[in-house]
Amino acid sequence: MTLKIDAHHHLWRYSPDEYRWISDEMPALKHDFLPVQLMGPLAAAQIDGTVLVQARQTAEETAWLLGQAKECEQVRAVVGWVALTARDLPQQLEAYQQEPLLRGFRHLIQDEADPDGWMRQDKVNAGLQRVQQQNYVYDLLVTHRHLAEAARFAARHDRASIVLDHLGKPDLAAGAKAWAAQIAPLAALPHVSCKISGLLTEPRPPGCEADDLLPFYDAALTAFGSERLLVGSDWPVCLLAGSYEAAWQSGEQAFAALSASEQAAILGGNACRIYGINGVTA
Repeated sequence: MTLKIDAHHHLWRYSPDEYRWISDEMPALKHDFLPVQLMGPLAAAQIDGTVLVQARQTAEETAWLLGQAKECEQVRAVVGWVALTARDLPQQLEAYQQEPLLRGFRHLIQDEADPDGWMRQDKVNAGLQRVQQQNYVYDLLVTHRHLAEAARFAARHDRASIVLDHLGKPDLAAGAKAWAAQIAPLAALPHVSCKISGLLTEPRPPGCEADDLLPFYDAALTAFGSERLLVGSDWPVCLLAGSYEAAWQSGEQAFAALSASEQAAILGGNACRIYGINGVTA
């Protein structure tokens, strides 16, 4: 039986002030999403473990996520948030060494007023260098508009794994060939991996169905290979497009023709290796 690790999902107690990115067009997300609500979908999809990822940029949320993870056996790793430009970053990272479930960090780069400029800041780059010195994974959240700068950013930081979230949020209307060209510089960096997640909720051109997204999965496989792809549900954001099972199965089905070992890597093995997840069996 193939080990399955959901490499990307969220939890939150909803507050309009704290989750301002949840717009009025997303009423399905304006609720609490806690482990108790996730257990059923995980069981139905036969998921063996998960990676819990931050959704707002506060130390308080990171602490809350770690608390939730300690109470939920299925959560095997947490990607939190830390201010890369903080003066006390070394002290924060030292304190986080006491949190064995904390395996990485993420910043909502896509929401910055100038994402390219943010990635070029000296203080940001110095901070990420410190994070990587502690061997933390860094999840990279950008859109297709900033993939070129993201490649330059990632190239400066090769001491630990970097994981591109949601395929870099491609422009679906431009097509998979255009995205493949955009992603090539990032994929050329051996320390960069890519999450097959979030594609179902990206804006689609008229008439674009879920099956029409398969060329993007094929392009990702060509670019990164089976050893650098991970599948994530992006729950509960995926509920904007359908169910948890539909989100997971979209990735599962995209790689159904691969060998058993390649499928095992994409569906769970790579997440275990990159996020340091041990002791999980199918």
